[in-house]
Amino acid sequence: MTAPAATGVLAPVPSRHVLDIDDLGPDGLATVLALAERHPTGLPAVLAGEGVAMVFEKPSNRTRNSTEMATVALGGHPVYIQGPEVGIDTRESAADVARTLACYHAVLCARVMDHGTLTRMADALDAAGIAVPVVNLLSDRAHPCQSLADLLTLRQVFGAEALADRTLAYVGDANNVWRSLALAASMVGMATRVATPVGFGPTDEDVALVRSFGGELTVTNDPFGAVAGVDAVYTDVWTSMGQEEEAEARLAAFTGFQVDEALVALAAPHAVVLHCLPAHRGEEISAAVVDGPRSVVWPQAANRMHAMRGLLAWVRGTTLASGDRHYVVPS
Repeated sequence: MTAPAATGVLAPVPSRHVLDIDDLGPDGLATVLALAERHPTGLPAVLAGEGVAMVFEKPSNRTRNSTEMATVALGGHPVYIQGPEVGIDTRESAADVARTLACYHAVLCARVMDHGTLTRMADALDAAGIAVPVVNLLSDRAHPCQSLADLLTLRQVFGAEALADRTLAYVGDANNVWRSLALAASMVGMATRVATPVGFGPTDEDVALVRSFGGELTVTNDPFGAVAGVDAVYTDVWTSMGQEEEAEARLAAFTGFQVDEALVALAAPHAVVLHCLPAHRGEEISAAVVDGPRSVVWPQAANRMHAMRGLLAWVRGTTLASGDRHYVVPS
């Protein structure tokens, strides 16, 4: 099949910020995933001669490398900026940091401790009439780039049109990763279940938001019931960066929620296991599972780059020339 052409709009679309996955809307999500599945040589170099600022208040392996390589693939120049270099709200306000970086860069990406920092950056650029999109590389509230890679992986396993007939169980803390994943899944009609210890479940507001996109969501404290018969099992670390002082209490609270061979055996025979990494073997997931035959964590990690390439192309205004949205990234 001949892939339809993608067209690049060199001027960014105003206010095309992506602070969480629902900022894309269902149509935008479908377009980003299609662009992510396209070989980079088939995309316009919409970042040619442009910079992409990457502010990291938190360190990262996958996020930094995937964002840098995605930027280069679109012709741009990534600039890695450690948190202390700009000192958001210590040396300069979030608004001033955003307006300064927008003087030099076509896209402002940031991995921050507080989601409100991203909101203030985006608001400052909008108020000044500056058409530079802000992209969330991770915050305490959301991880949209990860959820894009997650959906991309599930499309590769089950097919793009089949996700609405699949069910995913998330076992662990209903954190930022869960929130964006559940929203993304609901936006494509996929049913999800989330199993957490008491006190670590989603808020009523998040449950309502996830369900508002049409996907079925089950909330439970029973990991075994949640996993029974599902097509995919997902987990994340029990203690995220910034929660180190809670580590001992969390280890105790999450006893019985490890994704191990016994738990995965309750899923459908064809079920796959996902983890956003880094994985703590022996805590939230067993070595036998994360390194086992059902694991798709390495394609999932690789898809962070493809997903980011699609997202950066989209925020720079790339569109698809036809209704055919399905491509395959060559291995």
